[in-house]
Amino acid sequence: MKKGKQKLLLSPKSDLVFKRIMVEINTLELLKLWMCYKNVMIGGFYMIEQEEFAYIQSRLDFWDKLSESEIGLLERNIEKVSYKKGFNLHSADNECLGVLLIKTGELRVYILSEDGREVTLYRLSPGDVCVLSASCIINSITFDVHIDAEKDTDVYLINIGTFSKLSQQNVYVENFAYKNTNERFSDVMWSMEQILFMSFDKRLAVFLLDEITRTHSNELHLTQEQIAKYIGSAREVVSRMLKVFQSEGILEQHRGSIHIIDKEKLRERI
Repeated sequence: MKKGKQKLLLSPKSDLVFKRIMVEINTLELLKLWMCYKNVMIGGFYMIEQEEFAYIQSRLDFWDKLSESEIGLLERNIEKVSYKKGFNLHSADNECLGVLLIKTGELRVYILSEDGREVTLYRLSPGDVCVLSASCIINSITFDVHIDAEKDTDVYLINIGTFSKLSQQNVYVENFAYKNTNERFSDVMWSMEQILFMSFDKRLAVFLLDEITRTHSNELHLTQEQIAKYIGSAREVVSRMLKVFQSEGILEQHRGSIHIIDKEKLRERI
């Protein structure tokens, strides 16, 4: 005898419980879809795997000075966040973000002049820590900075409440924050010195040589607009000086890239 499909019979009470479970499952699926959409559009938050903490510990030199309860607090309040290229992480209009440890990608820290011109202070690469994104807990910082993702970027974010609490109760965390800030102010002063006291051809030459060293390549994938943002100038000024460098045989320009063909001539410009 061929068996037909058995119909599952539920009591009225069981049927109600079953329907509630299905509603919760559907709600969870909708939440997952929304989070996927959010991750695609602007980036998202992800759980940290246990093995990733070894990388985090290696970059936070105060870790071994924390008590067990402080370590537990920190581990519970670190999130892995992904930001899409061009996304603004931090500005004067945003709430204080927290401390960022860059895993992959690149961030740019800059200020805006009164006329809206961007002046790049420095850029952050994998392994760097950004404390200025938590500037609200550092009393000596009285100016507003902006932070953009220059590439698709993954960071570890220590939320502001946790870092503020740790810095108040642990002197090593506080020292870490001020040491990192002081080191970055050296970069800021170097940027200001170039803008105020260095001729533009020298500024551009220094920038191009620094990029060669940073990327380990003579082929720089940069647009004139990007260079202008990085060195605090106008695209038209960058364009004119690149043409001068090209006429002198220092470089060749291609769409979206610059090839340095004579580094010694470039150094002579400094």
